[in-house]
Amino acid sequence: MTFKIAGVQMDISIGDAEANFSSMERLATTATENGADLVVFPECTLTGYCFESFDESVAVAQPLSGRHVKQAVALAEQLKTRLVFGMLELDEDSTDRPIVFNVVVMVDQNGVISSYRKTHLPTLGVDRFTTPGDQATEIVRLPEINIGMNICYDCSFPETARVLALAGADLILLPTNWPPGAGRVPDYIPNVRALENNVYYMSVNRIGSEHGFDFVGKSKICDPLGGEIASADHAQEAIIYGDVDVTWARKKHYVSVPGKHEVHRFDDRRPDLYGPLAD
Repeated sequence: MTFKIAGVQMDISIGDAEANFSSMERLATTATENGADLVVFPECTLTGYCFESFDESVAVAQPLSGRHVKQAVALAEQLKTRLVFGMLELDEDSTDRPIVFNVVVMVDQNGVISSYRKTHLPTLGVDRFTTPGDQATEIVRLPEINIGMNICYDCSFPETARVLALAGADLILLPTNWPPGAGRVPDYIPNVRALENNVYYMSVNRIGSEHGFDFVGKSKICDPLGGEIASADHAQEAIIYGDVDVTWARKKHYVSVPGKHEVHRFDDRRPDLYGPLAD
């Protein structure tokens, strides 16, 4: 059985959650009309990214119990699908100074399924003012598929995808806000992360511009051998689709000639030599 995923490459209006949610609604409707079981949007979908101060970020941040998350749950119920989108999360548990996280949220008709807080923060945009997350290995275990989530700069650290794959991810999602300064990351890194972990990998980037930063698009879906299932190799609005076969993602052992040509993506590792990675 396959699981159909859709990645929505879209423009985002900084600080205008109403306009951004309206775009989400329109594009998610199109994606589900085309059979998507999961619709994924870029990093900071609801809020935008290029804020110039902590106060600006706090002004647009919302808790996960907030109005726009509830609207997303209602939209998922209406469309009978699951949605993943980015936003700035205002920590509800903070009793002193406000704390803001760069987060992606997964919802269905019953509410928030899971959320992931960006763990690797560049000195760029709103990440200058957010707090890093500390839960890098949580897997969303749906009846059909196991999903891991990263955000943008996280993909530059191969350990992030590896720990998700070791925890059982069949598919890793990477909502992003890649500007031209990302270089060749959109072209190569999703393919490499898919191949080295034998998982499906989907990067979903935004387009448009904010405060002098342009965004390059180039969203793609990669299969467990690093091949491209679908891509939007441009900076225009687009929806990309792919079918995920979890049996392929879970087959880590490849045998071309028994006893002579075999590889196992996990069993062939040498963790006893990797100690410096944790220093």
